[in-house]
Amino acid sequence: MKLVFCGTPRFAVQTLEALCAAEHEIALVVTQPDRPVGRDRQLTAPPVKLAALEAGLAVVQPEKIRDNQEFRAQLEDLAPDAIVVVAYGRLIPPWMLALPRLGCINLHASLLPRYRGAAPIQWAVANGDVFTGNTTMLLEEGLDTGPILLQRAFGIAPELTAVELLDELAWGGAALMVKTLAGLADGSIQPRPQNHATATLAPILNREDGRMDFAAHRATELKNRWRGFQPWPGAFTALDGKKLIVHRMSVVDASTFATPSTAEPGRIHVEGHRLFVACAQKTWLELVEVQLEGKKRLTASEFLRGAALADGARLGAATP
Repeated sequence: MKLVFCGTPRFAVQTLEALCAAEHEIALVVTQPDRPVGRDRQLTAPPVKLAALEAGLAVVQPEKIRDNQEFRAQLEDLAPDAIVVVAYGRLIPPWMLALPRLGCINLHASLLPRYRGAAPIQWAVANGDVFTGNTTMLLEEGLDTGPILLQRAFGIAPELTAVELLDELAWGGAALMVKTLAGLADGSIQPRPQNHATATLAPILNREDGRMDFAAHRATELKNRWRGFQPWPGAFTALDGKKLIVHRMSVVDASTFATPSTAEPGRIHVEGHRLFVACAQKTWLELVEVQLEGKKRLTASEFLRGAALADGARLGAATP
């Protein structure tokens, strides 16, 4: 097929490479503009652009696409059979949806209609799901509401983070997209509507999603949220008015150490070189690796050696 590919982050690179390997004609790669990254605000190209240039493909980076007449004319002249969209980061306008004969085909990292939205991988892990998957679908104007083409489920191991799951889904999604295009070409795939009544949302993450609420969440829930919110916003709380980032944690059985008789959520318990915090419903987390605002990342034992931390101190009492 003659294709236009729209994508931006690392998650989309595997699909682009798989389409090239399957000998589709990638007439144009559309990605977002280079953006300043890091503390030095160095202008950085998106991963899809780098992969496309390495493959010798034509690349465009329009700032806007909805009313971009030059971009529209370029796509109309190409007359692609399909437009493949993978984590592009822009809403596809109606004129673009109607352009290719096979439509705009999207890879979404969930089993739709579950987790419609910008962060399906992160929320699946954060909510403690034991499986998720990929969906190929026909795009329409609604948010991830279009007809389903193919789906494939993936298990989520108990310690898997969102970063690790992203890699698994990226490779699996690439193969699913190649299979989807083949099925559309030979007519063996027929779109089927989503059950909108069972839809759930995966909204874009914000910084506050990483704040640990010990009174509202059990230890397992907090661990799952940490796993899901990697690499950002992570997990953090406050200690004596300063931000405390928790880089590693584990759920512990309260019977394995001398827990205090009263354990208000957020209360710290120090035992030997280990640091524990009480969570909702009398559950406990061990904080394995932490970083106090302005300080280095330390193991709990290193942190305790340098901190005058009284047993029974409380986390999260102040807003960092």
